[in-house]
Amino acid sequence: MRSRAQIHSHPIHPMLVVFPIGLWVFSFVCDLVAMRSANASFWGDMAFYTMAGGIIGALGAAVPGFLDYLGLRNPRVKRIATSHMLLNLTVVALYVFNLGLRMNRPVNGNKSGVTISAIAMVLLAISGWLGGSLVYRHGVAVEPGSDSNADRSDRSDRAA
Repeated sequence: MRSRAQIHSHPIHPMLVVFPIGLWVFSFVCDLVAMRSANASFWGDMAFYTMAGGIIGALGAAVPGFLDYLGLRNPRVKRIATSHMLLNLTVVALYVFNLGLRMNRPVNGNKSGVTISAIAMVLLAISGWLGGSLVYRHGVAVEPGSDSNADRSDRSDRAA
């Protein structure tokens, strides 16, 4: 299925998701470092700002992702994509809540923000696995006639 949101046949959503994922993972790492560092204030601030950047990046990635979602016709693929989308929305909501929590008090000594980030990381990993399944198993946002489609049809031919 060809992507509805693309630049020169390259889907935009996969290009953008690397930013929120990377920023949120780094934010979590900063939290862990802050818990054990003598310079906890610096690492706590770094976690805060990378978390905020991840939220902005996720909202930017959601737009082309939603456009691709609207183009799905296969009910099974649509269910997987719906789970992927709902998990991502939950992750964004957790990070928005976490950011609000940190605006009022720093994470230093406050493990609730780190716990929320850890839960969000698990949900993000599950969502990423679903997103990978959409692309690599179901061909979402894969250009018709590409090597991925050819490989998939070769496997189907061998299985039959």
